Amino acid sequence: MDSPSPAPIVHPEISSAPRFSVALVAVVVIVVAAGIATGFLLSRKSVSKSSSPSATAPDMIQTATEFGSTDTKTFSDTATGQLQAGGIKGEGTHHLVRPGGDSQTVYLISSVLDLDQFVGKQVQVYGQTLKGRYAGWLMDVGRVKILQ
Repeated sequence: MDSPSPAPIVHPEISSAPRFSVALVAVVVIVVAAGIATGFLLSRKSVSKSSSPSATAPDMIQTATEFGSTDTKTFSDTATGQLQAGGIKGEGTHHLVRPGGDSQTVYLISSVLDLDQFVGKQVQVYGQTLKGRYAGWLMDVGRVKILQ
C-alpha cells in the first residue's frame, strides 16, 4: 500500500523590498529643513557681528599731543626718544634714538598708527615688545605722545 505523499508545505512569500512609511519620510524632510534653517540663521548672525566696527575696533585717542589706542593692557611698554625713519635689517619701519648710544635704540612698527607723521619729534611711545631677530628691542607702537 502506497502511502499518500505528504502535501507540500507552502509558505507565504516574504517581500525583500523595504517599505518606507510616510512618517519616516516626513521625519527626514523635517530634519533636513531644520538643519538648513539653523545654518542660515547662524550665518546671518555671525555676519552681522563681524560687520559691526565697534565690536573689533579699540578705543582711540587723538588730542594735540597724543595719538593712538587707549588699550593700556596690550600696549603697556614705554620708551622715550627722538623718532626716526628706518629699521634694522628689515625689522621695524622706524626707530627711537635714545641717550646711551646704539644699544639703547628701540626699533618700531605700528599696527595702529602711521609713524611717519612723528619723524624728527621727541616722543614717548606706548607699545608691545616683540621678539626681534636683529633688533635688541622691537616694539609694536599703539600710542604716541609728543613731548616737544
